[in-house]
Amino acid sequence: MRRCHIHYMTMAPRVWRSDTLFDMKIRILAMGAAAAACAVWAAIQVPVIPYEPGDRTQPLPRQVTPGGDGKEFRAGAPPSDAVMLLDGTSLDGWQHKDGKPADWLAAGSYVEVKPKSGDIQTKRTFGDCQLHVEWATPAETRGTDQEPGNSGVFLASLYEIQVLDTYRNKTYPDGQAGAVYSQYPPLVNATLPPGAWQTYDIVFHGPRFSASGDLTRLATVTVLHNGVLVQDHVTLTGPTEWVKRPPYKAHPVKMPLLLQDHGEPVRYRNIWIREIPDGAE
Repeated sequence: MRRCHIHYMTMAPRVWRSDTLFDMKIRILAMGAAAAACAVWAAIQVPVIPYEPGDRTQPLPRQVTPGGDGKEFRAGAPPSDAVMLLDGTSLDGWQHKDGKPADWLAAGSYVEVKPKSGDIQTKRTFGDCQLHVEWATPAETRGTDQEPGNSGVFLASLYEIQVLDTYRNKTYPDGQAGAVYSQYPPLVNATLPPGAWQTYDIVFHGPRFSASGDLTRLATVTVLHNGVLVQDHVTLTGPTEWVKRPPYKAHPVKMPLLLQDHGEPVRYRNIWIREIPDGAE
């Protein structure tokens, strides 16, 4: 018995028992996780601020008057540095894609889509921006799914934030109001009843391309629908199309803002934009 015991003790280190294999697997997995964590940490770059905390030589922000009378803020009113694109009285700053004057109905306080007249776009071009849009679907609901109150706000002419009556109307999630069309459903359905005026507040950072046309930065968008966050800095897969997700194609940094004619008399008013300096995130 003693010799057997000694033999066991001598040979034990050479035996690959199941619990030993299990321990080794755990160690290997832990080492792999640690290596992966190190790789992720190495990929994250903490911003380097070129000024010390409290440095008074740092340039002060320029003064901007919030929307209102300068004494009291009024939600939805354009701040002093905004460009007013649509006040409802005129479509002078807009045109159809072929360059012809926009012939949607201007009613004095809003403009209304003239069905089958075609999309309209701004004569000016814009890149990264903060955008405010107010819209209303027809009070009398017609059709179901993608029909009632269908329109869209296209950032840089290519990236659509869907406009639709989805108050009680069901459709596919990435096609309802507040969606990045065919890409991201809204986080919640914040739609008001048909006929009610609604708001989009959008922050858009467009893609960037190298001189050879290679994609160097993905587009991102944040959307508040009626003051409710519905798109939280989502990364776009490319331009938006009907039930497709096409890849990015090189285009200028600045493009027109476009409003869609989808055959419904959707109304728009109080559209203004603030350009974000290139390079700001």
